[in-house]
Amino acid sequence: MNASFHAGAGVRLLAAAMLAQLVSLAPALAQDAVDAAAAKKEGKLVWYTSTPVAQAQKIAGAFEKETGIKVEVFRSGGSEVLRRFQSELDARRIVADVMTTSDPAASALLAKKGVFVPFKPKNFDKIPDAAKDKDGNYIAQRLNIMTIYMRGDKVAEADRPRTWDDVTAPKYKGKLVMTDPSYTALQLTVVGMMSKARGWGYYEKLQKNDVMIVRGNQQVSDNIKRGERVIAVGALDSYAAEDRAAGHNIVTVYPSDGTFIIPSPTAIIKGSPSPNAARLFAEFMIGDEAQKVFPADGGYAARADLAPPQGSPPVSQIKVVPVDYEWLEGASGQIKKRFNEIFQ
Repeated sequence: MNASFHAGAGVRLLAAAMLAQLVSLAPALAQDAVDAAAAKKEGKLVWYTSTPVAQAQKIAGAFEKETGIKVEVFRSGGSEVLRRFQSELDARRIVADVMTTSDPAASALLAKKGVFVPFKPKNFDKIPDAAKDKDGNYIAQRLNIMTIYMRGDKVAEADRPRTWDDVTAPKYKGKLVMTDPSYTALQLTVVGMMSKARGWGYYEKLQKNDVMIVRGNQQVSDNIKRGERVIAVGALDSYAAEDRAAGHNIVTVYPSDGTFIIPSPTAIIKGSPSPNAARLFAEFMIGDEAQKVFPADGGYAARADLAPPQGSPPVSQIKVVPVDYEWLEGASGQIKKRFNEIFQ
């Protein structure tokens, strides 16, 4: 089973506003109807997603068990998912019925182009405003917390970085690993905002510190567990939480200068082969069973009424880095180009 998804929010978010939206509930809204009989008659759907493999499999499997509708999953990094979808869109060959990614800026841009089907399913009101399009063009599946994490047995407490700038210190040379923004949409947001705030000199310092670049967050996790590198920079913390639960000595640092909280939007594709199955699956995605998969695996559900993963702080206690998604919409190509120039 494969999987991949992309989503976005083209609004400028201030940290305080983002925080308030993430912890508050919108007024209850009437839900859009779903024709379950028509969905079951279609019998299958195609889901493009960047959801971590194990979680994507659990969600797809649970949906298949409940409805009898087969889910064909293409799973890859968020940027890769978007490239594939955009290529098919340009060729006027719609394959995906539902897409989940971790690039709110790209989702907002696609929504403006009319690529998605507006849909407000059951539990739409339980998704924070900052994590969805007000018209229902995309709805967050989960929240991604991007932190610094490390091997607790390899990095003494006194030596652990506490801010984003700390990892550029010479003492960390040869100890760092991070993902590639050309493959992982989450890292595209991190790199974009870090370079905007600090300049590209920040990444030039990391390059001089011999940071290792890998494709995705699973590779970061594997690398840290093997001890090839011992500190992950701007990495998806659900992998760290999952590794801790499996008995690995992994320590998370929520940088004192702020943590990135990035929604992973889900959208229904206009003109897709299975429109009714797509709506049923999109509704299932923010239902109780699917949403509880994320905190159970160390991640954060999109719904504000669900608790954080065990051992992790609630969103209200995390200092949030503001993300300018409007700026990211137009800057993503240049961000990838400059990053590759530095690290290749």
